[in-house]
Amino acid sequence: MKSVQDRWPHRDPLDDTPRLECGVFGVYGVPEASAITALGLHALQHRGQEACGIASFDGQGFHTERHMGHVGDAFAGSDLVERLPGHVAIGHTRYSTAGGSFIRNVQPMFADLESGGLAIAHNGNLTNFLTLRQQLVAEGAIFQSTSDSEVILHLIARSRRIRMVEKFIDALSRIEGGYALVAMSNKKLIGVRDPLGIRPLVLGDLDGQAVLASETCALDMIGAKFVRDIEHGEMVIIDQDGIESLRPFPAARARPCIFEYVYFARPDSVVNGRSVYEVRKRMGRRLAQESHVDVDVVVPVPDSGVPAALGYAQETGVPFEMGIIRNHYVGRTFIQPTQGARELGVRMKLSPNRSVLAGKRVMLIDDSIVRGTNSVRVVRMVREAGAAEVHLRSASPPIKWPDFYGIDMPDRDKLLAANHSVEEIAKILDVDSMGYLSVEGLYWSMNSAPRDPAEPQFTDHYFTGDYPTRLLDREIAEGRNDSADRQLSFLVDA
Repeated sequence: MKSVQDRWPHRDPLDDTPRLECGVFGVYGVPEASAITALGLHALQHRGQEACGIASFDGQGFHTERHMGHVGDAFAGSDLVERLPGHVAIGHTRYSTAGGSFIRNVQPMFADLESGGLAIAHNGNLTNFLTLRQQLVAEGAIFQSTSDSEVILHLIARSRRIRMVEKFIDALSRIEGGYALVAMSNKKLIGVRDPLGIRPLVLGDLDGQAVLASETCALDMIGAKFVRDIEHGEMVIIDQDGIESLRPFPAARARPCIFEYVYFARPDSVVNGRSVYEVRKRMGRRLAQESHVDVDVVVPVPDSGVPAALGYAQETGVPFEMGIIRNHYVGRTFIQPTQGARELGVRMKLSPNRSVLAGKRVMLIDDSIVRGTNSVRVVRMVREAGAAEVHLRSASPPIKWPDFYGIDMPDRDKLLAANHSVEEIAKILDVDSMGYLSVEGLYWSMNSAPRDPAEPQFTDHYFTGDYPTRLLDREIAEGRNDSADRQLSFLVDA
């Protein structure tokens, strides 16, 4: 079985946080659209930090730039609008999964089709990607990347429909999984959300012109007004005549990804009508109700654990303290071959606040625990700072199953909660007590009705094992006993 580093060689082995594949942004009918898009991508940087790209259209031709690295480094030049002119633009921030961290996989992707040029930016993952790719290759398609987004372009190119929108619908009818995408032709800006609404997409208004983005925080960044969420299974077509809404897919009950609230979305975003910040505080409140013990201070694991820790402290009346300080001026931790150097890498990011921790019974609050590698080092750091006791709580339920819809999570045998009891985990992490938010508590935190096992209201398979769609690539591979130990809906670059 391949290790995390074998499959994601660019990834810091000490980094235990789950990763989302990307964020998307699009704007229509705005002068200097590429500059607006760059600002929007700044707000979506947390959704992908490996690479970024922008494509624009100036009425005559398409212009694209794709770069490895952060948005601020790639699109900070004063000549950006000259490089990417036009009144329409789309953009993408990428965290590369097993497809590989290569420039050829960076989006937006562009193709010259019979009906004109088309650029596409995609957030999510297709669970029948390998199956479709193999079919297309057998039919003579030549792929330039290992990204599932390129499959969508090939399907559009091969559609026998006449109009671009019809080709788009024809192509999307063949794909499965979770996705939100924006696309740009020489006449239109198109936004689509998968039939279950697993991945988020919102519509905004900037001085009367339409904006599409993965999160509302991108609208705030450019001064746009939030209009509404794109509905599950909805396609919006934006052109000079306005906005047209289509529902081209069979009706289904929405199941948005609940992990957006646990970790991925920025706390100042509103996702599917819910404030992420308020949901995370409620997670902390419910966590306190379910598993509180006597402590002196409540300390978040920064930064994503802060809202839940606030809610926990407010519910219990225990003081909230910043017992761990995050260094925001450190980029990706360097990966060193020795254990000592790796430990120093962790301390570059997180430092103990000894005056808060020494002699105290500490309640650590983290947003989630995946493999536990980061938790081990954080707990050790807190103990070395003089804490009398260290208790750990996860503001999400135990993560027991991998994801196939765009979240980079290890295989099940690497997930801590899938292989150990809570008592065993407490010993592994060297904490005095360990606790998780319940699935019922998570639904309560969403102000939702109790979970309906027959028709769950959210995509929550990482906690429950209840996947919202079939996993065709995985099913085929398991039938062949072929590499079923990895996330099969991604193609590993050689």
